[in-house]
Amino acid sequence: MGRPLPISRIMHSGFLLHCSPDTPIADAAAQMAERSVSSILITENGQVTGIWTERDALTIDFSEPASFERPISSVMSSPVLTLPGDMDAGEAALRFRDTGKRHFLIVDESGSHLGILSQTDLALNQGLEPYLRLREVSTAIPHPPLVVDGQVALAEVAAIMHRHQAGAVVVDCHDEGLGILTERDIVRLIACNTGNALAADLAIRPLLTVSESEPLIRARDLLINHRIRHLAVTNSRGEVTGLIGYNDMLAGAEQMYLDDLREALEQRDRALAKSRQTLQLAERVIESSFEGIMVTDRDVNIEFVNPAFTHLTGYSPDEVVGKTPQLLSSGRHDDEFYQRMWNSLVTHGYWRGEVWNRRKTGEIYLELLTITAITDSNGNTTHYAGLFTDITQNRKNEEQIRQLAYYDALTGIPNRRLLEDRLEHAIRHAHRRSSLLAVMFMDLDHFKNVNDRLGHAAGDELLLQFTRRVQSCLREDDTLARLGGDEFIVLLPDLEHPDDVYQVAERLIARNDDPYRINGESLKMGSSIGISLYPRDGATASELLQGADIAMYRAKQDGRNLFRLFSGE
Repeated sequence: MGRPLPISRIMHSGFLLHCSPDTPIADAAAQMAERSVSSILITENGQVTGIWTERDALTIDFSEPASFERPISSVMSSPVLTLPGDMDAGEAALRFRDTGKRHFLIVDESGSHLGILSQTDLALNQGLEPYLRLREVSTAIPHPPLVVDGQVALAEVAAIMHRHQAGAVVVDCHDEGLGILTERDIVRLIACNTGNALAADLAIRPLLTVSESEPLIRARDLLINHRIRHLAVTNSRGEVTGLIGYNDMLAGAEQMYLDDLREALEQRDRALAKSRQTLQLAERVIESSFEGIMVTDRDVNIEFVNPAFTHLTGYSPDEVVGKTPQLLSSGRHDDEFYQRMWNSLVTHGYWRGEVWNRRKTGEIYLELLTITAITDSNGNTTHYAGLFTDITQNRKNEEQIRQLAYYDALTGIPNRRLLEDRLEHAIRHAHRRSSLLAVMFMDLDHFKNVNDRLGHAAGDELLLQFTRRVQSCLREDDTLARLGGDEFIVLLPDLEHPDDVYQVAERLIARNDDPYRINGESLKMGSSIGISLYPRDGATASELLQGADIAMYRAKQDGRNLFRLFSGE
């Protein structure tokens, strides 16, 4: 086992989300929801005065609308606990356990802020895979799940979660099955100014599950692939017996892992002390590593590579020793990228990031690279050690998962899930700027006849051609989404006048008048369009979609191949 990483390498460091003490709670929650982060720092005059987390969101009273407009300073936690960036992950795990906190602010030697470290960061980066493969899910369930009735109001659900310090609850929606509400959902609902609605109307369904008998690594992979933080655990009879998240995995493995960690630290420290005297020992230690390893002198001339380096790049030791790593350059990174890399090496003694490099065959690949400066007893840099792993396939898998989750498989345009995310964001944007947006519900007239007469393959081709026609009529910032079948939604944000919507609708109908060519046959297809406007026809995504749907059916009733505006009357 290798020495654990310093926490500065596994923390959230892209940026620190922060707001002023007088920011309304709803606005702070909106920032957290948009960035999908679990905490926000409260700063005043450049100084951090507090922190507000997803756990703190449970204290908000949903039964009192004025609660959302209270300043964030009235509910923040203070003071904010800090950890030095060079502390290793094992020591940080002990701090989490001893303080009961779930977030720490990471600082450098001068006290400057480097990032935020959460328990989830540790669970994902401590190298727990061997432990997770050997233990079953049932061993990490701390207690039975909290189950609330779907008819319970949101304010009471939040109070129950806060009282039990629970990150999530299972919602019994009766005939509609089980759902889940999490701390992150609570933050999202605050951002949307959600009233004291019933839990069944807000719960996320379907409830994703994992069996008690499966290994913990399976639960960890499901959490990563679905980008969630809680899974329901079921027994052999399909009954929900618990909830499991990253924190449960970390808590279960903590003592075992920390014991191994202390032993590994001692071994690694002894090995490093000897490696400063001779590089030969370091070469034998890293020769069997599955990571590609390269050691250079202080002038960045390659002195040693391990077998994994040859396997990943295609270059043998004789072909690279004496040369510089520029041999692997893909040409995709500019001088500024490498300048930042070397500034980090000089300042901190290490750099970690993703780099596009080129194999001997000419193939471009993506690697996760860590470079460490090796110093002598006087602190002078004598060598650089680079460790890298090919993550090209991992990146492709992530993109594939995102494509499947957010985009329609046939047309490649956004699906309902991504549409709802964009629509909610557009509504918040329009609310802040007092601007207009429109939702257009589109349906191809008599589409079923095409499927019945020419077959589903012809129907699919018609949908692809229709999608391209609609996209040609929209602006870059507009969104075209497919709900299913021949039902499409167009989202038009940042409009100045309702007349702009009418012009788009007329353009779409006119564009659709041209005959389609399917399997050598000419088809004439009409489209019916229903339109709803924000804020006139609704203040929420569901209200706007429902209004556009109703208007679309009115267009069909009035003769098809035309558009109608939603009217409450």
